[in-house]
Amino acid sequence: MNTEVKMDSIYAPSEDVVVREIEGEVIIVPLVAGVGNMEDEIFTLNETGRAILAKLDGKSRLKDVLESLSEEFESPAGEIDRDVIGFVGELFKRNILVEASEG
Repeated sequence: MNTEVKMDSIYAPSEDVVVREIEGEVIIVPLVAGVGNMEDEIFTLNETGRAILAKLDGKSRLKDVLESLSEEFESPAGEIDRDVIGFVGELFKRNILVEASEG
């Protein structure tokens, strides 16, 4: 499986996870074994992770997500790009995110 993050790709949460906000915290729960690193592992996201995941909606290319986040947050674009690409890469590698088809 290719786990390379591509700027022109569109990413979305996998159908094998449930993403819920509970008391202001975003929680990702794998529904099947093999998602994440361990069976039954639950992931929580901080505010930055929540902002990124909200934009990974299965409609926007990663480069457009990066541009939007650069406008939203006051950080150097290169820093945002590195952080977001690293975050997306990690979630993609763990099968929490999938590459979505254009639709």
